[in-house]
Amino acid sequence: MSDFNEFDQQGSAPNRNTGSIISHAFEMYKGVFLYAAVVTIIYFLADFLVQSISGVNYWSDFSNFRDFDAEDYDYSRWNRPGMSLYYSGYGLLSIFISPLFVGLIYITNKFNNKVQIEFSDLFIGYRQNLGNILLYSLITNIILTIAAMMCVIPVFFVFPLFLLGYPILLFENANAMDAISKTYNIAKENYGVFLGTGILAALISISGVLLCCFGLIFTYPFIYIAMYSVYCAYLGKPRQITYK
Repeated sequence: MSDFNEFDQQGSAPNRNTGSIISHAFEMYKGVFLYAAVVTIIYFLADFLVQSISGVNYWSDFSNFRDFDAEDYDYSRWNRPGMSLYYSGYGLLSIFISPLFVGLIYITNKFNNKVQIEFSDLFIGYRQNLGNILLYSLITNIILTIAAMMCVIPVFFVFPLFLLGYPILLFENANAMDAISKTYNIAKENYGVFLGTGILAALISISGVLLCCFGLIFTYPFIYIAMYSVYCAYLGKPRQITYK
């Protein structure tokens, strides 16, 4: 059960433009990057478990990205044995681990409000509004998967429409459909800012690939911090949530 307490107005919120939102997200990220790294490590360990079960070593394929345009590029590896099982397992993983990223957003708000952070805060998404978080993740994953099947590029245009979903589920205790409706309506009215923010945040999140993929531990969760900054910009800095 949660209470929304009136809190003093310390903390910050960015202006409604891409530059201000990304800058705000960087400031927040500097304060919570160790928790972000923990979340990513948990996520990658779970992914490696899925890979071991499916018999797929997906991460080794990153070493072949430099040859993407080569004539001998091995497209058949996407259809090799175990890939269907891996994709199915990965889809389930992305849904069931989504409350962990909601917990990271919760921690970011505590940092912004200068409230003491506890490690257990990372798991708040598993205790608060869990059903709607999982349902929202399922619906958005289906939508984004369909977009990805259309030559990947449409994902960059669709994803910004869902930037506010997780913060709305957390701070407003909304149901999944209301969260989808609200984030879509706000994003479509401010699509340029949401598109720019979504693309830049996504590029920053995947930039760790350049460091032999190890850097992803530190960069991957940035997109979720950006979601919090977008929420602050368009819906105001959330009051601190306390749980009983």
